[in-house]
Order: sequence, then C-alpha cells, then structure tokens
Amino acid sequence: MKAKQQHPLIVGTFILTAAGILTRLIGFLYRIYLSRLFGEEGMGIYQLLSPVLSLSFSLTAAGYQTAISKLVAEQAATQKTPALKPLWLGLAVSLPLSLLCNAVLFLFADPIALNLLREPRTASMLRILSFSVPLSAVHSCINGYFYGIKKAGIPAGAQLLEQITRVGCVYIVSGHILSLGKTPSISVAVLGLTVGEFFSMIMTIAAIRPHAGRPDGSGRALSGIKQPDPSATGLLLGKILAMALPLTANRIVLNFLQSIESVSIPSQLKLYGYDNVTALSVYGVLTGMAMPFIFFPNALTSSVAVLLLPIISENYALGRMDAVRKATYRTVKYCGLMGFGCMCVFVLLGNWAGSTLFDSPLAGYFIRTLGFICPFLYLDTTLSSILQGLGLAGHIFTMNVVCLLIRLGFVFLAVPRYGITGYLWGLLASQLALGLLYLGCLSRFFRKKAAPA
Repeated sequence: MKAKQQHPLIVGTFILTAAGILTRLIGFLYRIYLSRLFGEEGMGIYQLLSPVLSLSFSLTAAGYQTAISKLVAEQAATQKTPALKPLWLGLAVSLPLSLLCNAVLFLFADPIALNLLREPRTASMLRILSFSVPLSAVHSCINGYFYGIKKAGIPAGAQLLEQITRVGCVYIVSGHILSLGKTPSISVAVLGLTVGEFFSMIMTIAAIRPHAGRPDGSGRALSGIKQPDPSATGLLLGKILAMALPLTANRIVLNFLQSIESVSIPSQLKLYGYDNVTALSVYGVLTGMAMPFIFFPNALTSSVAVLLLPIISENYALGRMDAVRKATYRTVKYCGLMGFGCMCVFVLLGNWAGSTLFDSPLAGYFIRTLGFICPFLYLDTTLSSILQGLGLAGHIFTMNVVCLLIRLGFVFLAVPRYGITGYLWGLLASQLALGLLYLGCLSRFFRKKAAPA
C-alpha cells in the first residue's frame, strides 16, 4: 500500500518554521549580546544601516527571487518539469545589478553616511556592508528556485547557516579584540552580517550544482537535448522582467519611504527635546531590541508566506479556485488566532521581558505596547503572499504606500509632540489599516471570481 504523500505546504512550513525558530532564537540571543556589548547608542547606529540593506536587496534581488519562484512553480504545474532556465536568466540580471550596487555603496559611503543617514560613523560600516549585496543576490535567486519546486530544506539550511556563521564571526572577532584590552566597534556586527551572507551563498551554490545537469532540475544528464531556442529564451526573460520590475519598483518606493521613516525618527526625537545620544539610544532600543522580540513568532507566518506563493500561483494557474479559497480561509483563521495569543503574552509579560532580558525598562514598555499589533502583523505577512500569488502585486503596493504614509504622518506630526509614543501610535494605526485593506482586497477578488460570467 502506498504511503500517503504529505502536503508540500505542511512539510515545507514545518522545515522553514523549525529553521526559522532556531534562527530567530539564535538571533534573539545575539541581539541581547550586541545590546550589552555595544550599548543602546551603538544599536541605534547599527539599525541606521537597515534602510540601506533593505533598499539594496529590493533593487537587486527581491523581485527576481519572487519571479523565479513563481515561474518555476508554474512550469512545474503545467510541464511537470521545473526548469532551471528562469534561475539562470534571473541571475543574469540580478548579479550585475548587485555588483553595481556594491560599487556605489563602497565608493560613495562617506556622502551616503553624511547626507542620507545623517551619521558619519556609518561610513566604514557601509563599505563592509556593500560586499554582502552580491552575495545576498546569488543565494536569494537560488532560494527562489527551491521555493518554486517546494523544496524548503535548502533555503532553511542556508538561513540557519547564515545566522550561525554571523554570530560566530562576531563572537570570535569581538572576543579577540576584548582580549587585547580594546573595545570592539559596532562595525564588527556588519562584518558578521557579510560573512554570514558568504557562507549562505556557498551552501546554495553547492546545493544547485546537482540540479544543473539537466533543465528539469533532477540532476540526471539528458542525451539529445535540443539547442535552446533564442525566441523562447527571450520570451522567458521578458516574463521575468515583466514580473520582477514592477515588484522591484514597488519595493524600492516602499523601502525609500521606510528609509525616510527610519532616518527621520532620531531627528524628530531631537525636536521633542532629546540630545543626539538619547535619540539614537531610544531608536536603538525600539528597532534593535523590542521589535525583533515582537517579530520572533513571525518565523511561523513567514514560513507559511514563502511557501504559499508558489502553491497559490500553481492552483490559480490551474483554475483551482476552491483550493485557493481554502488556503486563504485557513491562513486567516490560524494566523489570527496565533496573533491574538501572542498579543496576550506580550502585553502581560512585556515589562518583565524588557527588564530581565535586555536590562532595559524602556524595551519592556515598547514590547508591551507593540504587542497590540500582533493579530494584524502576523496575518498581513501571509495575506501579502496570497495576493502576490493571485497576481495582485499592484494592489499590495498601493495599500503598503497608504500605510507607510500613515506612519510617516505620525513620525513628522506626533513624534515631535509626544516623543516615541507618537510613533508607536502610528505603527498600531498603520498595521490595523493594512490588515483591513488586505482582507477587503481578497474579499472583492473572491466575490468577482464567484460572480457568473
């Protein structure tokens, strides 16, 4: 009797969630280590690099990873053979872009640090960070292929290896500097990030090599393979660009708005009355301690989101709307319940967590307040992936812009008057608005599909 085949979403989610929880646990302990090694101001300076990293990833890799995953999944559904060609074509565009981004960040680190990040101490960190961009582009594209064929083990292993090598590098280097009687710079954390990306790239390259023997990715050589059709290659490249460029443009706009938000928070806190050190310290506690703590349970919903995209794309391409609806309803139900449970935990234990784990009562206040966004935070992650799988990326972009503008309004209008509490109100308002917009968009989509032609 044949054993019952496990559903790829369940198996993949389990693999990604297990790796994600372990990765986030290591990262959580790592954040505690960093906060005690470099202090609140050091964490604030380190977090200023986040917009640059996000913008670089959006420009060079994010859209191409999604396009590769979607096209590979569609080919697997219609041709029964997931081809590698989308991966190679995606890399052919993504890698040169990432090398260009690497050069710009390295050569123009000083003006970027001074004029955009408004913190000259980030210049040396930007130069180190620049080398992580091409490494990230390569392993992100390869991960897109493995997500497309629903083999989550490789991306999960690469994620875990990246975190372990990152933390190990920082621990070894900072320990060596301390043994010499010197104080390590926060640049050590950026070095660890780049080293982690390097080892993640090496692992994914090693994993894709057996698949490179044939176009269907099985790893067995084929005899009598036809020469590639230039017109078919051009058509496929056109599909990748048609899918990736709007996603890239959307993410660049979103990351640009997020960059304005991130860079403006410390300056608006100064208008509230803080000096530079206090403003960076408060920003570091919020973004480097409290928010990673709130995002810790998101390991589960992020895993579901990554695997939902190819599954929704495949079922939608085959016209299986019942399967799409079923996956959506289950996602809303279970992610909503998980978010409500986490909200109760964070609200009740937030003060204790901040004081005990981070030795920061301010972190406890942030954790307790941010706990209220959990029901929508975790749900929004998966709903966004469903909407992408249904080809509604334009709607996602518009809704995210609206919510970012809400947050920016609170940054410039509420923070100078109410301090960081004003920004927390903005986070709550924008996350609630985004969840309602996502649900409304999906509801309209399903009603339209259910209506008679």
